[in-house]
Amino acid sequence: MKTSVVICVYTEERWEDIRAAVESVENQRRRPHEIILVVDYNADLHLRLKQEYPGAIVVENTQEKGLSGGKNTGAATASGDIVAYLDDDAIAEPGWLEALEEGFQDPTVVGVGGLTRPLWATGRRPGWFPHEFDWTVGCTYRGMPTERAPIRNVMGGNAAFRREVIGGVGGFHTGIGRSVQGRKPRPLGCEETEFCIRLAQRTPGAVMLFEPEAVIGHKVSAVRSRFAYFRSRCYAEGLSKALVTQSVGAGDGLASERAHALKALPLGALRGVGEALRGDLSGLGRAGAIVVGLAWTTWGYAVGSLRLKVAKS
Repeated sequence: MKTSVVICVYTEERWEDIRAAVESVENQRRRPHEIILVVDYNADLHLRLKQEYPGAIVVENTQEKGLSGGKNTGAATASGDIVAYLDDDAIAEPGWLEALEEGFQDPTVVGVGGLTRPLWATGRRPGWFPHEFDWTVGCTYRGMPTERAPIRNVMGGNAAFRREVIGGVGGFHTGIGRSVQGRKPRPLGCEETEFCIRLAQRTPGAVMLFEPEAVIGHKVSAVRSRFAYFRSRCYAEGLSKALVTQSVGAGDGLASERAHALKALPLGALRGVGEALRGDLSGLGRAGAIVVGLAWTTWGYAVGSLRLKVAKS
């Protein structure tokens, strides 16, 4: 089994992060077949990376500007059996690639996602930040499986797919998530969610697998540790989910979200109140953040759905 590791990059402001990500892949216990760096419309960064990493494949994004286009370019460039994606501000632990590949020993598995832990730039987790909303900073969240298990969709910054299935279903849609053009800049997402659901719909019996042994650390900047970003990210997620349901239907598009909202979030809010009663006053902050996060996500979904209906009429 050969695995091509794709890292999508776009700005020299993340130069040290990119170097750390590449180094973590180079130091894997199981060596990758190739490392592909996809540069998103930045000629200076493209040249600098070609000079810095002559052993890697450094290519420019040939599709629409944005993360989805970069992922599609990486998959089209890859020659491995498996295409693994790692965020440019993430650090893979030495057993990451090995664990991802082990998940594909089952021929029904078409995608494997790993465990992503937050690396807080501030040095510690904000007291008000609920674990149930770690998805807002691109990390595994409370409510996901804790052991190897089938899941609806993997998280895009720590994921791998069989190469042939990516092109087979048309790749990642460039009209969803951070690839959206011509709108007010927002921390949108969900391109991998829509892709995984569409892949499962078109491939009966296909399995997406969560593999907790495939561990990475994802850097969380000070800006993303603030409540203002948290609220903005929740609203943007709602907008993105409206686009997802337009593509794959509300049944599949919101199945995991409904379960999370009905089970994990109420339990999290109650847990926060209980912790506050036991002396941890930050528990009230976590409970409040859960309520606000759910409300803003729901509001974003309502606004996004309305916009789509107006656009159709």
